[in-house]
Amino acid sequence: MAAFEFVVVSSLRAVQLVRGCTPRVPAGHRHTTTARAEVATGMVRREPAPPNDKPVA
Repeated sequence: MAAFEFVVVSSLRAVQLVRGCTPRVPAGHRHTTTARAEVATGMVRREPAPPNDKPVA
């Protein structure tokens, strides 16, 4: 995973944790640190967006 992608995925996951999602690694740290640990261990991954079949106008 590229560094930029890591940062984006981690920040999106941190927002989820702030909203109340259950951590997938042992908690005890700030949401951002927990999110980084989840992404680094592979417990959270990026899913590609579905293809857009609509033509560009």
